[in-house]
Amino acid sequence: MAEAAAPRARRGGRNHRAGLAGEDAAARFYESRGAEVLARRWRAPEGEIDLIVRDGGVIAFVEVKSGRGALRRDAIGPRQWARLEAAAVRYMLHAETGDAPVRFDAAFVGPDGAVDVVENARMSEAW
Repeated sequence: MAEAAAPRARRGGRNHRAGLAGEDAAARFYESRGAEVLARRWRAPEGEIDLIVRDGGVIAFVEVKSGRGALRRDAIGPRQWARLEAAAVRYMLHAETGDAPVRFDAAFVGPDGAVDVVENARMSEAW
């Protein structure tokens, strides 16, 4: 049984490292555009936010997806968006962001490190 778990554990570790590398690439992308990274992997009971950036006067909550192949735009499902939105509300209360406008972005990082950001990827009735 332990032998069968070893490949899964290696895949898990590899995926974790790929996720961290993808988040780093996305953070560098935003910083290269003049945005300020406010938090990485911000955790709340509602969920985790990969990146929180101040882009001009806007607070952007960013879900980062990275992978070895082509990434689909629908890689972020409704439940994941709902968790991200709930965590964002907690962040805004915690960080006292006031009435700063917010948006939800999706950053897709390819195997070559290229970053494709979709601003306002999640339009929410709540905002």
